[in-house]
Amino acid sequence: MPEPSPAIEVSRLVKTYGGVTAVSDISFHVARGEIIGFLGPNGAGKSTTMRILTGYLPATSGTVRICNFAVATQPDEIKRCIGYMPENNPLPEEMRVSEYMYFRGRLKEIPRRKLGPRIDEVLEICDLKRVRHKIIGQLSKGYRQRVGIAEAILAEPPVIIMDEPTIGLDPHQILIVRDLIASLRGRMTVIISSHILPEIEVTCDRVLIINQGRVVAQGTPADLRREIVGHSTYHIELAGDSTALPAVLAAIAPSLRITTETEPDPTGFRKATLTMAGDAEFGEVILRALLAQNFRVRALSRAHPTLEDVFLAATRRSWDAIAAPKAPPLQP
Repeated sequence: MPEPSPAIEVSRLVKTYGGVTAVSDISFHVARGEIIGFLGPNGAGKSTTMRILTGYLPATSGTVRICNFAVATQPDEIKRCIGYMPENNPLPEEMRVSEYMYFRGRLKEIPRRKLGPRIDEVLEICDLKRVRHKIIGQLSKGYRQRVGIAEAILAEPPVIIMDEPTIGLDPHQILIVRDLIASLRGRMTVIISSHILPEIEVTCDRVLIINQGRVVAQGTPADLRREIVGHSTYHIELAGDSTALPAVLAAIAPSLRITTETEPDPTGFRKATLTMAGDAEFGEVILRALLAQNFRVRALSRAHPTLEDVFLAATRRSWDAIAAPKAPPLQP
């Protein structure tokens, strides 16, 4: 049985403004029902790419297909496939929440007989029932963000695109929006752009990182930690012969070494950070080896790299590649 086609297919996408390249040869796909985080520094091309995906902005070259429709040539079909929440989502401040939902529902061609029950359902999902009769301009930032999400999912489109959906929210509001987005998994395909990396890590199935208009890394957070960071870090508190420690560590694994070390405290214990190549678990091996050499160990823990570590390493690597001097052409 053939695999279903991806919900989103982007191939060799390029966008230039007056000779400046904002998006440079980007290709990626998003499976149906998948939640993907779209990351990059300011000016990396995230918002430009998302606007091209929604049809708000034409591409210079390349192709984008959503639900097998071409964004460039089938705009009406694309509008029916996508729910879009732009950054700083503009909302009509003079309308009531229920009025706005009804207005948007009619624009999205939801039949009148289905619109009322669907509005009730969406307001329940987004926890907006208590403010359904309030004027949007009088709502807090958190409620306004949820109104934007409710509007995006109102017509039950197969694809949702959200640009910074949690910007400006407090921790409690972020948690509500995170749970709301996670509830869409498997039912809708979701692309989220955000600067709040811990939210992306716990919400998204996969992450795509772009820099200077190019894709510099993509994969699950776990895969990217292995691929980009490429090493393990341990924090340890121990007492013993510090001059013998490097040899003990090298005997455990050639790449295991001390990266930072403090002076001993009054009890003789010092703190050290150890790193080694790969992501295999060596904590117990390190502990056994140190105890066998008469070191006293008060604490040993492994530090797992975060998505922020991955993001910084991937973008730094891409900047280094751009800045690296190119070899001169060979002379004939």
